[in-house]
Amino acid sequence: MSWQSYVDDQLLATKVVTKAVIAGHDGSIWATSEGFKVTTEDIKKILANFENRDLLAQNGITVAETRYIYLSSTDRVLRARKGNSGVHVMKTEQAVIICQYEEPVVPEQCAAVTEKLGEYLITVGY
Repeated sequence: MSWQSYVDDQLLATKVVTKAVIAGHDGSIWATSEGFKVTTEDIKKILANFENRDLLAQNGITVAETRYIYLSSTDRVLRARKGNSGVHVMKTEQAVIICQYEEPVVPEQCAAVTEKLGEYLITVGY
């Protein structure tokens, strides 16, 4: 399955993810939804600060020119929100999945879809 198929069929097709990107830990973008202007710099900065909760709380995270307020994180998952939308980020062994959602979707719905794909990628070595 191509990386674009994961974005289209496993994330966007659920209708709880508005936009999504899958990228490598080096910031290279493997697949993205149309119009989601996530940059390599966005990805690198998120990964570099993934475990720095103090910095994330202070500065939030920027994805596709939108600054989100940091909510919480674990060693693999990061959550952030802005108004009626938010992002759910999951880091796997070699990739990072960033999914955006908008109302009426609730954060837990986006989280479930994002983490399900992330857990699958971990089991197959990604």
